[in-house]
Amino acid sequence: MSRQEEIIRFWLEDVGPKGWYRVDPEVDAEITKRFKPDWEAAHAGDLHDWPTNPQGALAFLILTDQFPRNMFRDDWRAFATDAAARGVAKQSIEQHFDMRYPEPERQFFYLPLMHSECLMDQDRCVRLMLTRMPETGAENLLHAKAHRELIRRFGRFPFRNAALHRGSSDEEQTFLESGGYAACVEELRAAAS
Repeated sequence: MSRQEEIIRFWLEDVGPKGWYRVDPEVDAEITKRFKPDWEAAHAGDLHDWPTNPQGALAFLILTDQFPRNMFRDDWRAFATDAAARGVAKQSIEQHFDMRYPEPERQFFYLPLMHSECLMDQDRCVRLMLTRMPETGAENLLHAKAHRELIRRFGRFPFRNAALHRGSSDEEQTFLESGGYAACVEELRAAAS
């Protein structure tokens, strides 16, 4: 089995949908043990040949967008390969690599845009969740809208400030102390119902 196949199988099958967004120290430790050297290679620019096909692109996106958030919680490295993931995501979407995967796996081509602190990327992510995730995208769409709302309000994600050693404005501090991201999601959920 290739490294690309191993990454995809681990994330899609071993961790699976129930584990993708749950904080689990055991999963974090397993990702770090098995895949940190691959992430370091991607961070160094050594895996530039991976995104030339759908499988390689998906493996690269999981490795550079999902895994660092598990390996480096509350650390700046959680976001260190976001730009690389975003570039590959955009290229892959243009080449329709995303459409070679079923839902909900397809979302991993769009999450780098959701993780971006650029409003244009946020708008694009919302559109993609609407148009390319019609069967399973409702919950993702809610989170895409919540991320976009935060970028509209603050121009960045306040919940990253500590990890990135950025100071928080008074408005951001109030937001963080008033429920933060979870409160934003619930406001949007209530407004939609």
